[in-house]
Amino acid sequence: MPTGDFLYDNFIDPILSKTGYNTVNTLTYAVIAIIALYIIWEIFKKNNLSINKKFIYSVLPFVLLGSIVRVVTDSIDNRVFTSITPIHRIILDSHVYDYGYLTVTPGIYIVTSFILFISMIILWKIKKIHELGKVGLILSMVHFLLLVPFMKYIIDAVPILVLTAIPTYLAWRYFKDEIYTLIVAGHALDGAATFYVIDIFGPKVGQQYFEQHVVGGFIGEVFGTFFAFYLIKLIVAGVFAYLLYKEKEESENYRNFIALAIMIMGFAPGIRDILRMILGT
Repeated sequence: MPTGDFLYDNFIDPILSKTGYNTVNTLTYAVIAIIALYIIWEIFKKNNLSINKKFIYSVLPFVLLGSIVRVVTDSIDNRVFTSITPIHRIILDSHVYDYGYLTVTPGIYIVTSFILFISMIILWKIKKIHELGKVGLILSMVHFLLLVPFMKYIIDAVPILVLTAIPTYLAWRYFKDEIYTLIVAGHALDGAATFYVIDIFGPKVGQQYFEQHVVGGFIGEVFGTFFAFYLIKLIVAGVFAYLLYKEKEESENYRNFIALAIMIMGFAPGIRDILRMILGT
């Protein structure tokens, strides 16, 4: 197979055709993510940057930003996002948020990380690094407000939030620590959103949703319900949180870095899925 065909079939076409992931690009993106995490960790370690709870709370708004921007793209692509105000008209005419390599996974992760690091550098230079979380939150809310007029299934978020809140509460009761609790919360949200959207919401509104990730799709197909995916996500997240909680040999900085990476993998798709459902995209 020519290299061009291989790259197109496994990486470009899944984005253009919106078919999600396959085994090849999943493994490739996983390797790239691991390498990227290693490089980022080395940068943090070399510069003696503290990865504490305050830093984690400052980064999470940027995770929210990436998910919301992705939903803006989905809403434009599905023609839910319309020019109801001059600002919405400008957004549509700009084509900045059109469906493309930089506005869907994995590109959106790169764009969001770039915005995060640029924000960190600027704030560090002007001695305002403590404002990092506010910057992420403001950027997130600006995009969120663009979507508010199109939200018509808000009530359907309640079951997802309940399924997220229960294991989150139990995790807090056990760990008594926000970081390890957030690991469980992020993946509970992702699992609950996937289950509810595919198994319940989709059939209710007559719209077919599917799991784009290879492993998640396999679990749903094997068990015949994505509730199994929700339960497995909880178990895996709980195990990771427990192992980090009990780990004493590694530094707190390293444990928090790994915890942040794991919770991002839950919150990012979970937030996107619940917002997409609320919009009906």
